[in-house]
Amino acid sequence: IFLLTYQQNNGKIMDIFLYSTPSEFDDIILVADGDYLTGLYFIHSQEGKRYLKDGQEANLPVFQDTRRWLDSYFSGHQPNFTPRYRLDNATSFRREVSDIMCGIPYGKTVTYGEIATQIAERHGVEKMSAQAVGGAVGWNPICIIIPCHRVMGANGKLTGYGGGIKNKIALLQHEGIFEIF
Repeated sequence: IFLLTYQQNNGKIMDIFLYSTPSEFDDIILVADGDYLTGLYFIHSQEGKRYLKDGQEANLPVFQDTRRWLDSYFSGHQPNFTPRYRLDNATSFRREVSDIMCGIPYGKTVTYGEIATQIAERHGVEKMSAQAVGGAVGWNPICIIIPCHRVMGANGKLTGYGGGIKNKIALLQHEGIFEIF
């Protein structure tokens, strides 16, 4: 475990914390703006690699809270609190999809189509694109806490995952959802 500070292109300093996961998962990088968690990525993901470039030690209460949350989750429990996070650059549609994902219970899954149907009903429209939902799910910058790994393709089909399909399978297995025969 180590702490880093990362400077984004716009000059704003982002604090980084590397979280060591159990062996079946890639490690995770946490990103914060000083007060709020703004990213949680597996280190081999495109975003994770981006944030691992430069650094210096830092320490933040939001990282301590997120570490407690992850420790609880990886020990097999549904954490009873959520670390403070902020979704930067989120459209209202992305926020709506993120809110729906946060409502997916531990150990359960939904499909992109089910989320699309739920949004269509909320807005009083006949249909919503499952592909648009997929784009919003794929955009999610705070994996696991906003449980995008619990969203599946049609008929429960396993689909891609920004953190790597190996990690998605391991997360689903960890929650007792997915078995490999």
